[in-house]
Amino acid sequence: MILRRMQESAATGASASIDLTPIIDMVFLLLIFFLAATTFQRDEREMQIALPETKAAGPISGLLQEFVINVRSDGTAVVAGASLDDVALERAVRDAIAQRADRKVVVRGDRAAAYAAIARVLDICKRSGANEPYLETTPTR
Repeated sequence: MILRRMQESAATGASASIDLTPIIDMVFLLLIFFLAATTFQRDEREMQIALPETKAAGPISGLLQEFVINVRSDGTAVVAGASLDDVALERAVRDAIAQRADRKVVVRGDRAAAYAAIARVLDICKRSGANEPYLETTPTR
């Protein structure tokens, strides 16, 4: 049946064409979706933090299960764009762990921050119930 239609269209001089418009539309929609998805993933991560480099650093994964604490170079703790003092940080970590017990707590300390400031934040995480707070680094080049 298909062969007969192709022979008839070839005999009449009509050429078969494929409409690529739906495929192009779908590719553009997927492109926009993935661009938006990667943009939303970076909201928790503060870009002004210069992480130290290590050889065993791994890729960032499981962003939805993470509670991210950024420690700026002056020692202030930042969660979701808001600077928190020690009491508020402890309350925020407890609330996050109470919502989800397997939540991963990530501490992103600026490489210029004093070690005491990062240790203070890690201590607050431990007191608040975080089993293993994770200290994030970037891989060396």
